[in-house]
Amino acid sequence: MQTIDRVEDLETLYGDPVPTSLTKVTDRMTPRYRQWIEAARFVVVSTVGPEGADGSPRGDDGPVVRIVDDKTLWLPDWRGNNRIDTLRNIMRDGRISLMFMVPGSNNVVRVNGRAVLTADTEVTASFDRKGIHPKSVIVVTLDEMYYQCAKAIMRSGLWTRGDDSEKVPTAGQFVKERDQDFDGETDDATYPEYAKTRMW
Repeated sequence: MQTIDRVEDLETLYGDPVPTSLTKVTDRMTPRYRQWIEAARFVVVSTVGPEGADGSPRGDDGPVVRIVDDKTLWLPDWRGNNRIDTLRNIMRDGRISLMFMVPGSNNVVRVNGRAVLTADTEVTASFDRKGIHPKSVIVVTLDEMYYQCAKAIMRSGLWTRGDDSEKVPTAGQFVKERDQDFDGETDDATYPEYAKTRMW
């Protein structure tokens, strides 16, 4: 297989960028982008560290991030599996990308910037959920943001082609494949109730 080894060859292959792909970029939160971010309950967080890249889904029942000002976002780190891959990466390389999705919309909004972590008690307590606080908060300084072309979601029919979950393995089946002694069926059956008590 022949690979593309020079940026110049890549640019020749694709041609000039579509003009609006450049003019849509902003270096701070605008009213329209604020409206989108406040509606987004789901975001994919991308980071990079010495071991490589990481992509992590994050969700909430309201806005998934808090807009602090036109350059700053706060993303609470709610309870998960404690692998903390994303957080380890941020500690060693602050570059971060966020991809926000809103159910039913074919667009996504991307934020590229730099991140640090805080466990400041005033900050974590500001996300209080019935006495539960995130252990840390990702503080993102926005360098650029823009909406992404809708074609990817249109091609996939992400919001319109129905439920495909019966076609894919369950979480219990994934673990069972790697650990034959694991009771995947019981894990799948009990997880929804277990998760209800550990959402925040």
